[in-house]
Amino acid sequence: MMHSQTFETLADPTRRGIVEALCGGERQVSEIVERAGIHQSGVSRHLRILHEAGFVTVRPEGQRRYYALKPEPFRELDEWLAKYRGLWEARLDRFGAALERQRQNPLKGRRK
Repeated sequence: MMHSQTFETLADPTRRGIVEALCGGERQVSEIVERAGIHQSGVSRHLRILHEAGFVTVRPEGQRRYYALKPEPFRELDEWLAKYRGLWEARLDRFGAALERQRQNPLKGRRK
């Protein structure tokens, strides 16, 4: 079941940027700071929020911390969205069919 915390966590544009930065795989905080364009303290705060919400894992290695995305919350989000995907696909199919009818008969339906 999708929790509102999922949407609250991902609603922040900085956190979405961090998620995007981690899509390519595990990263050190310094790499995320470069990609996010904000200070390390801000990145660390957002990483903590993402970690507490279950979106990222942290792997310590000496003085360094490596962060990676956890797939489970994204699978849950995808499963939740799948219920609504059919609505959009049906609308897009109808729109595509209307465009094709217009392309085949461009004068039909136009006022003179």
